[in-house]
Order: sequence, then C-alpha cells, then structure tokens
Amino acid sequence: MKQPARLPAEAPIDMPVQQFDGPPPPRRIPEPWSGPSEDGGDLLARRVLLVLLTAMLATAASTALKESLVADGWSVTDALLLVIFFPLFALISFGFINASIGFLLLITGLRPGFMPTPRWSAPLKGRTAILMPVHNEDVAAVYGRIAQMAEAIAQGGMAKHFDFFILSDSAPEAEAEEVAAWRALAQQLDCALYYRRRTQNVGRKPGNVAEWIRRFGGAYDYMLMLDADSLMGGDTIIGMAQVLDRRPAVALLQTVPMVIGATTLFQRWMQFASHLYGPISTAGLVWWSGSEATFWGHNALIRIEAFAACCGLPELPGGPPFGGTIMSHDMVEAALLRRRGWRVHMVLTDATFEEYPPTLIDAAVRDRRWAQGNIQHLRLLGASGFHWINRLQLLLGASAYLASPLWLLLILTSIVQALVGEPSLMNRGTSAVVLAVTLLLLFGPKLLSVIWATADRERREALGGWRTIGLSVLLDVPLSMLVAPAIALTQTIDLVGIAAGKRSAWDPQSRQRDGLAMRDILPRYRWHLGFGMVLLLLSPLMPVTALWLLPVTLGLLLSPLAVQWTASARAGAWAARHAIFEPRYGQLRTAPLPEQRVGPAPTPV
Repeated sequence: MKQPARLPAEAPIDMPVQQFDGPPPPRRIPEPWSGPSEDGGDLLARRVLLVLLTAMLATAASTALKESLVADGWSVTDALLLVIFFPLFALISFGFINASIGFLLLITGLRPGFMPTPRWSAPLKGRTAILMPVHNEDVAAVYGRIAQMAEAIAQGGMAKHFDFFILSDSAPEAEAEEVAAWRALAQQLDCALYYRRRTQNVGRKPGNVAEWIRRFGGAYDYMLMLDADSLMGGDTIIGMAQVLDRRPAVALLQTVPMVIGATTLFQRWMQFASHLYGPISTAGLVWWSGSEATFWGHNALIRIEAFAACCGLPELPGGPPFGGTIMSHDMVEAALLRRRGWRVHMVLTDATFEEYPPTLIDAAVRDRRWAQGNIQHLRLLGASGFHWINRLQLLLGASAYLASPLWLLLILTSIVQALVGEPSLMNRGTSAVVLAVTLLLLFGPKLLSVIWATADRERREALGGWRTIGLSVLLDVPLSMLVAPAIALTQTIDLVGIAAGKRSAWDPQSRQRDGLAMRDILPRYRWHLGFGMVLLLLSPLMPVTALWLLPVTLGLLLSPLAVQWTASARAGAWAARHAIFEPRYGQLRTAPLPEQRVGPAPTPV
C-alpha cells in the first residue's frame, strides 16, 4: 500500500502583520450578494433599541437606589455602592433583554432556531482545509473525531474537496504516537489527511494556524477551524462551504456548538443547560450582531484570502496582562475582518459539537486563560477602524470577568455599612425591591427558556419531557446559586494574579475525569473557605445583612464539597438514572464518541 504524504506541496500566501494604531487599512469591499437582505431589517434600529433598553433599566434601578441611599444622608460608602451598582445592573439587564428578544423570536416563529445547514445541487467550487490544532491531546479521541467527520464528508460525495490537517504543538515525546495514528488513519480515508508538528510553539494556537496559512494556505479557498474536542456533521461542513461559495462577501461563518460527551455530573449539568438555556440567548445574539458577529476560535468556516490579508496578529508591546501574545485572538480576528469590509456571521445550525471540562476546577483553569485574554482586549478598544459593535463585543467580554470583583466589592461595601451602623443595602425598602428585580433579571432567562422548551411537544420530548425538565431545573437553580460565589471569587483571584503579571500556563486541557480527591481541591479553595468563615463569624454583628448573604456564605463554605460532588461520574450516572440532566434521544444526549464507534456523523435533530 502506498504510504501517505506527511504534508502536501507548499503553497505560500502572504499574511502581513496588522497594526492597531495609525490610519486603518483601506476597506476591501467584496462583491455583494445579490439576494434578499441577510439582516432581515434595520440592524442599527435593533442595536439602538438594545442599548436604550439596557440604559433605561440600569438608570431606573440606579435612580431608585440613589433615592433610597440619600433618604438618611449621603456617605462615601453610599457613593461607592452606586458607582459599583450601575455597571453591574447594566450588564445583567443587557443579558436579560438579549434573552427576551431571543425568546420572542423563537416563540413566535420569526426565527426557526437551530436547523440543518442548507444544501444546493450545484457542485462545490472551493477547496477546504479542515484544521485541527492539538497540544498533547488524547490521540485516540482526536483521530476518532477526524475519522467520523472524514467518513461523513465522503458519504456526501465531497471527499475530494476537503483535506484534513493535524497541526501539532505537542511535546516531542508525543510525536511518535501521533505519527503512528496519522499513518494508520490516512491510509483508510477518502479525504487526504496530513500531519505537521512544530518544534517551536510560537504564538500558541493562532501562531500555529498562521504558520500553516503562510506555508499551505494558497492551495485552499476556505479553512474549517476546529479544536481538539470539536466534532461536526458532514452535511453541515459541506453546506457551510456552499454558503461561502455563494456569498463572496462573507469571510467567516461561526456555528454554535452543543456540548457532548458528558460523563461527570458537572458535564451533564452544563450539557443540559446549553440545550435548555442556550437557544434563546443565541437567537437574541444573532438578531443584533448581524454581519458583525463574533468568532469563538473553533467550529467556524473561514475564507482564507480574507483571513490572511486581515488577521496577522502582532505581539503587543509590554508584558502581561496587556502585552505580549494576543491570547483571546478570535474576537480580535473577527474585528480585523470586519474593518476591511468582510462580513462575519453566526449561524444556528445543527450537527456542531464540542466537549466541556469535566470539573469546576478544569473549567476554572480554562477560564483563567480566557480572563487574561479578555482583559487584554481593553487595550484594543481604541484600535483604529474597528466597528463599534466589535468594540462593544470586546468590552462585554472583558466585563464578564470584571463583574466578579465588582460583585464582591458590592458585598464588602454592604458589610462595612452594616458593621459601622449605617443602613446597609439590604436594610432599605427600595433597595430590597431593586435586589428583587436584580434576581428576576438574573433568573428570568431561565424561566423564558423553560417556557419556550415546553411550549412545543417535540422540543419538550427532545429534552426528556416534563419530568426531566422540571427535575433538572429544580437542581440547576440551587446548584447555580451554590457555585456562583465560588466562581466569582476564583475569577477575582485570577484577575489579581493577572494584574500582578502572572502568566497563564499553556497546559493540555483535561477532557475526561472521574472524581477529585479532597486533598487536590482544598488548596485551590482555601481562600473561599476563609472568606466564608469570615462571613459566618460576622453574622451575629449584622443579622439582616447576613441573612441576605446566606447563599454567598453557604456557597463559599460548601465549595469544596460542590466541586467534589459535581466532578463525579458516579453522580452523573445517578442523575441519568433519575432523569436529571438527561435528554431522551440522539443528538441532544450525545454524539457517538470516537472511541465507541467510527461511523457517520450524528443524525440531525
């Protein structure tokens, strides 16, 4: 049997490094699509409505709080509370309005939600490279996913249009196993499969991809960007390539992957939550983002010509957290594409999947990298030529992490007020109403999601029926309240480390685990336990405030137990046996895992 080529002939393409200051580069206006409007209405009006509603809610709540605070005199702590409160309330108001819009679109049928990617009878014009960057991953799992996707594409009759590339940044000792697996699989597939390992991991994942583009990108029209845990259906991949064939002005199609492969209770919880709560928020996001959608770095099809011309990332001057390699590169790349006139869209299509970290600790490790990357984006808010929606997306990404220390500062300020004898936030009538409205905005999207999910029989049965939805929500809400304080404190500690210049490690992601020993948990949660004990000891001195803060106190004190319980695959199996976090069929439950079976792509819902 003929041995496969490790790499194809090189086809270099220029990928100039971009600048964020000075005059923006000239806009490249591709040939517009001549069909109906892709935006379905006036995008500016949608965005103005979203911003105005957010500002109105935040202003109304802040005004009510201010009136309550000044009723008995004004203090420094009152002013601090008000300064902290406005951005926090604006952030949750934005999320609530976005979800409410998505709910209205889905419940009225104005947006169909997730649906199969369209297919046309016309043959594919462009060639696509499917890129899977890996970094010390489970070899069997990675190659199994590639085999599934390649076979599904071949079944669609399009194998000659798609080549797979494994772009390894793994350690030298992993190369032998990766090469052996590549050689064995490459001989079996109809699609070409290539393997390349870099000896110098310059620029992490974006540097890995940029190196491939500069060497081989000229031979392809599109690239499908994957992560090592990504899985996509063959019809979805082919259909997306056809969309880019037909729409020359579109540079990037970002899908919304669903979580699969859950075994631990934490993974099952996140998997179910993504299917129940995700659609309405995503529908709202698509409604206002239009052709300025964001990029999540994986499960997205990209026009190579546009990406190479626009997205060469520079090293930012200075040290971390704001200098060095751009860590959360994806949102920046979307902004760079848009400033040259290319369209970036998010599509709600099926058969696009990813896995989720198995424990709260593994999720926090990944979250730490994202935190540094998103905080780094604050430096790029003034980049020349960025669309204002892209700037808003960068700001929202950073705000998601800055919110955690602000929430904790709000709590600490209220505690100080209670201890010095001032009326605290929790002791005021109007403030209590504002806090109640805050809880409504926080949990309102969950309620709207349940209404939408149960309004249709097929959708309801797909999620397991009334019993599964009901039991899952009854466990999800207290679990969310229990782990939220610990997550907020973890993010705050991470931000302190980032501000101090502590770099994020580039370690392999853990994707499978069964349980955590308490000796591994306690060192990571000593600050959480300490803060919880302080709140508990202060409770007799501030009884009313302590009652309001009881969920925070319990969440911090019980955080090690919550981490250990949710990290258990046995607990995950218990939940499945009791129809909790366990949809009833097919794609919602799990896509076939690579180690179980190499076969066709998952059947679309």
